[in-house]
Amino acid sequence: MTDSDPFDEIIEAETDRDPDLAVIEAGSRTLRTQGTGAPQADVPGRPEDPELDAALREVEAELATRWGETKLEPSVSRIAALMDVLGDPQRSYPSIHITGTNGKTSTARMIEALLGAFELRTGRYTSPHVQSITERISLDGAPISAERFIETYNDIKPYIEMVDAQQEFRLSFFEVLTGMAYAAFADAPVDVAVVEVGMGGTWDATNVIDADVAVVTPIDLDHTDRLGETTGEIATEKAGIVKQDATVILAQQPVDAAQVLLKKAVEVDATVAREGLEFGVVSRNVAVGGQLINLRGLGGEYEEIYLPLHGPYQAHNAAVALAAVEAFFGVGAQRPDPLAIDTVRKAFASVTSPGRLEVVRRSPTVVLDAAHNPAGARATAEAVAEAFDFSRLIGVVGASGDKNVRGLLEAFEPMFAEVVVTQNSSHRAMDADELAAIAVEVFGDERVQVEPRLPDALEAAITLAEEDGEFAGGGVLVTGSVITVGEARLLLGRG
Repeated sequence: MTDSDPFDEIIEAETDRDPDLAVIEAGSRTLRTQGTGAPQADVPGRPEDPELDAALREVEAELATRWGETKLEPSVSRIAALMDVLGDPQRSYPSIHITGTNGKTSTARMIEALLGAFELRTGRYTSPHVQSITERISLDGAPISAERFIETYNDIKPYIEMVDAQQEFRLSFFEVLTGMAYAAFADAPVDVAVVEVGMGGTWDATNVIDADVAVVTPIDLDHTDRLGETTGEIATEKAGIVKQDATVILAQQPVDAAQVLLKKAVEVDATVAREGLEFGVVSRNVAVGGQLINLRGLGGEYEEIYLPLHGPYQAHNAAVALAAVEAFFGVGAQRPDPLAIDTVRKAFASVTSPGRLEVVRRSPTVVLDAAHNPAGARATAEAVAEAFDFSRLIGVVGASGDKNVRGLLEAFEPMFAEVVVTQNSSHRAMDADELAAIAVEVFGDERVQVEPRLPDALEAAITLAEEDGEFAGGGVLVTGSVITVGEARLLLGRG
């Protein structure tokens, strides 16, 4: 950007605080002096200290002995028992709870940025992680340190073992991490927690909170073996996070899903705000490094907001995030005035979302995106076409075996000149040859290359992108799984 770019002024401008938040802000500023130091990288690498790295690996190894995130027993009894013996830390702060199929993590990051800009101390819990397990638990916008992660685990480990001994099944990997997050937030302490559901809603381990604001991002078909075969059935599970007298922020939804969510809201006397009616995206224009958007919030218009993320779906995520934060502060209900526009602009200008249309290399351009289902792939394809002018795009796809891989590949088929299929290191990864067989049916044999090792796949794709010369506009999109993207990120020097 040039020196005269108005976005520089937005980012650097001093902001006027809303007088209604003065008391809260004064308290949270005091708490901030007890924080954890300078913010860390969005996606931390392994600890440089060998002893610390060994201690973190020991915790990771212990967690790995528990049920993984794909093995579930639909119940919150175990996590509720853990919360009980810990003294219900999740009830010591208000929370915003987020469910949906796609966009949850990006929306959570935007909500966190907005709350932080208004001087509230935040805790954010999201999943899965891109590279480091510590990413899942954040304080004040930064992943907790490896030291703090280990300390939190060791602090609650005796209580975990106590609950394990009393239950039919041991606490799962995700349940233990959820307990750690809620305990870390209480210990910080945070002013508000931003919590992303792991899967579903009703019986998800995170659902031991009674959030004042429930957010539902767009629902589509994913995890159909566990959540239901239709978007309406899936919405029934996700509606479980909507609690008595809460405010529900609904992104645009399929009709059957919207009906289920609205019915649940009526049953529990929740207030509903719907994208496209009470709030939404007024306009958007592509800008350098992102987009310039105008939003209609619950309290009025918010104009000329720079969002450094690509794609129409990120603008819609921003509208949902803004409405959620407005609802948290009572805008549109107790307070008629909108949030301070300069503060909102500053917050959105600071948002990052690693692994979501993230450029990690130039010449040729390599983009990482964690799309892992057909709906996410379609959104990514639309965003790539809008934000990048590739003359030739090569795909690198490594997917999980439990996903609709054919649907994902079909979404990318029109835009990939060729696709290199591979596999990541996860036990959930689809075998490269099995993935290739499906890819050949979608792309044809001549457009598919198989490289079981991800480093080889990246090298092959970059070579293909360079075939027409350095300045021909070739690019590479690495996608199919958060794990594939995370491992590619490390290989390309971003870890």
